[in-house]
Amino acid sequence: MSTHSDPTFYRSPSEAAAAPAEKLAYVVAFDRAGQKPDALTVLDVDPSSSRYGQIVGWTDLPTKGDELHHFGWNACSSALLHEGHDHGTDGLQRRYLLLPGLRSSTIHVYDTHPDPTQPKLIKTITSEELASKAGYSRPHTLHCGPDGIFLSCLGGANGADGPGGIALLDHNTFDVLRAWETDRGPQYLAYDAWWHLQANTLITSEWGTPSMIEDGINPELLLSNKYGHKLHFWDLAKGVHEQEIDLGAEHQMVLELRPAHDPEAAYGFAGVVISTADLSASVWRWYRDGDRWAAEKVITIPAEPADEDDLPPALKPFKAVPPLITDIGLSVDDQRLYVSCWGIGELKQYDVSDPARPKEVGSVRLGGIVRRAAHPAAPELALAGGPQMVEVSRDGQRVYLTNSLYGSWDDQFYPDGVGAWAAKLDVDPAGGISVDPKFFPEGEVWRGLRAHQVRLQGGDASSDSYCYR
Repeated sequence: MSTHSDPTFYRSPSEAAAAPAEKLAYVVAFDRAGQKPDALTVLDVDPSSSRYGQIVGWTDLPTKGDELHHFGWNACSSALLHEGHDHGTDGLQRRYLLLPGLRSSTIHVYDTHPDPTQPKLIKTITSEELASKAGYSRPHTLHCGPDGIFLSCLGGANGADGPGGIALLDHNTFDVLRAWETDRGPQYLAYDAWWHLQANTLITSEWGTPSMIEDGINPELLLSNKYGHKLHFWDLAKGVHEQEIDLGAEHQMVLELRPAHDPEAAYGFAGVVISTADLSASVWRWYRDGDRWAAEKVITIPAEPADEDDLPPALKPFKAVPPLITDIGLSVDDQRLYVSCWGIGELKQYDVSDPARPKEVGSVRLGGIVRRAAHPAAPELALAGGPQMVEVSRDGQRVYLTNSLYGSWDDQFYPDGVGAWAAKLDVDPAGGISVDPKFFPEGEVWRGLRAHQVRLQGGDASSDSYCYR
């Protein structure tokens, strides 16, 4: 068990929820053209601050063309149970942010101490190191895990489009160690990776290889059901593939995984972007069923009819707007699930106290391919993009959103420009969400970059796993 002095490691979900609220949010922003450096930005999210809702820190990357996408902390609360952490006399701390470049395959590591608004670059992990030591490219999502930092990757090495998989990084030096898998079985496509620590199970999902995603959705591949539509279950300690669940070929692009935070629970939720049968989107629950894992669809969100003239070229033949679930977020108490419908410009809130029977209890509209719903801070502004990356505070009282998905996909669905904005929602404990009119960093404040994922100071709902109840 790791020794530590960091108060942001929480033994249980309830301890995390009771901790002091975040005062800063870290947001990665990227230059679609690749002509300017991407950036790690810092937002003031303290309502008592005179700079609330403003960007108070900005650090340019030393490179160009990275397309920062997902990123994460070097350590989380699960480190209380892991061996092998040692960052010197101060003990292990949640202080380093690892920023994978989805296009460059380079990972930049930033230290958020001593000034959390001015992160400093301390290490660069090259694409060559990732390829030679792990056999992967196009790093996507990372989490601190039992044997090191788990980094999911979409592509293979040395020009190979796949298979994608997981690279393992050293907890302390951030050196690439190896490919995590020892027997991948039938798994080829990759996207997210999460786990149930006490069940010794890792789950992975599927998007597509780099050639399938980097230029936007390929209609031929989509209508042929060639994108990912499976969940994979692995022995976490051995890296061995144990089970595959096919959700059905029409359920295209199984993306975000959100396991229950209760360490003794054996279920979670997965978001599916689109059904080729009817353009709907869906959320699935996986769960333990005897000695096997099972999955069932628990939420279906239908497409919305639309005038052909209001649609981008890719959607005109369908005369409808698909919801396009591009992210989901589960509150730390496992009671509320948030679903980003990037296509229709809506964030939905569900009561999942009974995870097999979610009930919609709240919704906000911002942006959308057709609707272009405005933010209350700028009612005259027709917003492009929509709720995309969603992050929930540890206490479940706040939800943060950004509006960009992935550069080429932004351009495909919002060809007149996606813009750049972030928003914050306030949560009613009884159910319901509302937009904070005082929080709306938008437009020029992003210096021409597009805002993507959010990480909260001290941890958040999607980056921690817990060891104890």
